Amino acid sequence: MSIATQERPADQAGRTPTVVRLLVLATFVVILNETIMINAVPRLMESLHVNEQSAQWVSTAFMLTMAAVIPTTGWFLQRFTTRQAYATAMGVFMAGTVLCAIAPSFTVLLLGRIVQAMGTAVMMPLLMTTLMTVVPENDRGRVMGNMSLAISVAPALGPTVSGLILQVGSWRLLFVVVLPIAGVITFFGLRKLKNVSEPTISSIDWPSVVIAALGFGGLVYGLSLFGEGTGRFGTAIGFAVAGVLIVTGFVFRQLSLQRSGSPLMDLRTLKQRTFTVALIMLSIGFLSMIGSMIMLPLYLQNLRGLSPLETGLLVMPGGLAMGLLGPTVGKLFDRFGSRVLVIPGSVGIVLALTGFATLVSATMPYWQVLGLHTLLMLSLAAMFTPTFTLGLGALPPELYSYGSSILGTLNQVAAAFGTALVVTVMSAHTGSLIAEGVAAKEAALSGMQLAFVVATIIALFNVVLSTMLPKRSATHGAPVAAH
Repeated sequence: MSIATQERPADQAGRTPTVVRLLVLATFVVILNETIMINAVPRLMESLHVNEQSAQWVSTAFMLTMAAVIPTTGWFLQRFTTRQAYATAMGVFMAGTVLCAIAPSFTVLLLGRIVQAMGTAVMMPLLMTTLMTVVPENDRGRVMGNMSLAISVAPALGPTVSGLILQVGSWRLLFVVVLPIAGVITFFGLRKLKNVSEPTISSIDWPSVVIAALGFGGLVYGLSLFGEGTGRFGTAIGFAVAGVLIVTGFVFRQLSLQRSGSPLMDLRTLKQRTFTVALIMLSIGFLSMIGSMIMLPLYLQNLRGLSPLETGLLVMPGGLAMGLLGPTVGKLFDRFGSRVLVIPGSVGIVLALTGFATLVSATMPYWQVLGLHTLLMLSLAAMFTPTFTLGLGALPPELYSYGSSILGTLNQVAAAFGTALVVTVMSAHTGSLIAEGVAAKEAALSGMQLAFVVATIIALFNVVLSTMLPKRSATHGAPVAAH
């Protein structure tokens, strides 16, 4: 693949490169599926004759597969061209979607979700790596802002889209609708997509693949057991501790392999202070977002009596606002730097979570829920785009794919940890109050308030970390497209 096939910087000025547009669209479709099954659990229980705990696995298995596969994407994106990676990811995703749509049993449906997740796991690192390669440093904020459409709006819209589709058909329709859309995007993507970097021939350390899958998968599974609130704390602690120990072994193996030049996940990225600070901030931000996505439906449906569709419609404006503000945030970052966005964004997250912690009640007006949720999403938008850009921009080009892989992996762990944290705090406090004779509804409200308090305390760390980020990225070299 010659550099002549790539877009010239003059063609890119003031607009998002075609390759990035195509990848954003494809990423939006595949990430939408991560949360699209949340509202379908009752239908699955009835149609496939499984209990609620089993039905929840259609979401849990997706998350576990993402956590297990993403660590390998750094090597995968180094080894294959952009078109090969795109064709593989979308082909695998569509194969999984077909399996889900025609699944005659719950086992086949679960297998389809695993296959879907394997394709999805490649798309986000592919998008981030490609963006950092083809977009000049002084235009990355604007383009990264466009990427937020896939990162933030897709998961937020998943429950709403599924609620609308389930009003008119069975759970199978969720996949029947997605399949032709993914097919069209894949077809036009392969017609227009160009390779943006030279593949590097390298071997893969298969023991590292197995260790990563066991370690990150076990850790996320243990945390997800906490998040289910089923009381299986012994099992959850066992899996989480085992996951941490195996991940520790994985880290030591990668440090050893770095001396021979063939690690599965290159940890030299963590030597870049800006990348490490950005990684922590993004993990805390993702924890805040996922925690609110878990708590608000529990509050609105279990305590306020709203339907899943009504709940989805109430929180949808916040997700849309987050995505639509992304490009504007990116332009402001390119012009003024990070601090005018990241510091106010971090403060806004704390204010929104504090509002929920103090205002959640049996009679809280819905406009307050809408307002606080929108403030949270807008604040996350102000923080995410500059932090993503600064973090990856601090790395030399040869480490972009590994940095994207680490970001994706830690986001999955943060999502699982956020879910486990809020549900465990809420359940423990609620159970304690009920044992003291407090009415169930009042106890549940108090448990939710405490969960938001804990999330607020964690979010305060981002206010401090936001002052440690530089105003702009340190340039390690021009993008490939500029050569």
